[in-house]
Amino acid sequence: MLILLPPSEGKADAGSGRRLDLARLSLPELNPTREEVLAALVALGDGPPEAALAALGLGAGQHAELRRNARLRQAATAPAGRIYTGVLYEALDLATLPPPAQRAAGRQVLVSSGLWGAVRPTDRIPPYRCPIGARLPGIGGLPARWRRALGSALTTAAGTGPVLDLRSGAYAAAWTPRGELAERTVTVRVLHEREVDGAPVRSVVSHFNKATKGRLVRDLLLAGARPRSAGALVTALRDLKYTVCEQAGPPGRPRQVDLVVSEL
Repeated sequence: MLILLPPSEGKADAGSGRRLDLARLSLPELNPTREEVLAALVALGDGPPEAALAALGLGAGQHAELRRNARLRQAATAPAGRIYTGVLYEALDLATLPPPAQRAAGRQVLVSSGLWGAVRPTDRIPPYRCPIGARLPGIGGLPARWRRALGSALTTAAGTGPVLDLRSGAYAAAWTPRGELAERTVTVRVLHEREVDGAPVRSVVSHFNKATKGRLVRDLLLAGARPRSAGALVTALRDLKYTVCEQAGPPGRPRQVDLVVSEL
C-alpha cells in the first residue's frame, strides 16, 4: 500500500543534522527536477524581495521565509516526518509510533511537496517555503512541471498494491493516477456530521479533514494493515471503526469514499 499525504504549511524552525544531499533522498529519478526547482527557489530568495514574496504567495512581513530559502543548500536537515508540522502531522505523531509502525511509515508513506516532488518521512530535508501554487522564474507553475516527473516515479512506488490518496486538490493536480492504477486508488473526503434542527447535516471542515486524515494513517500503521486491493483498503478502514460511505464513480477513476465524523 502506498499512502500519499500533503505537506504542511507549518514546518519546524530548523534542522539539526547534515546539509541537504539530494542523492540521499528517495525516488532519485526526481532529482533532476528537484535540482531545477531548488536552484530557482534559492535564486528567488536572493533576489528582489517584493517579487519573491509575490511568486511564493507570501505576505509583506514574511521576509524571513525568503532568507531561509536562500540558505537551503547550507541549512541543517531533519527527517521530513519531523520537518512537517500542523494538524495532520500532529494527529499522525510519527515520533510516538512503535518501531514496526515507524518502519512501515518509512516504506508506505510519501509526502507531496512543491520543492521535492515527494519524499518519505525518513528523508532528510531542511525547512523551506515553496507551496505548490508558487510560480518560480524559469519554471512557471509547479504542478505542470512536476506532472512530467512524478508520473513514472509514483507509478513505480505504488507497485501492484492500492494507493490511499490523501493529498489536497492543489497537490493532486501534480499527479493523477490513470487507468488500472486509478482503479486501485482510494481518495478520501472527511465530512463532519452534526445535528441541525433535529436533522443530521454533513459538511466539509478543514480542521476535521486534516486531523482525521492524520489519525487515519496512524491507525492503519498501528494495525499493520496490508491491503492488497482498493476494496480491501476500504474494508480495513471499516475494520478500524470508521464510518465509510462510498461514492459512485466512472470506471478508470479513483475510488472515492467519505469518512463521516462527529468529533475529533
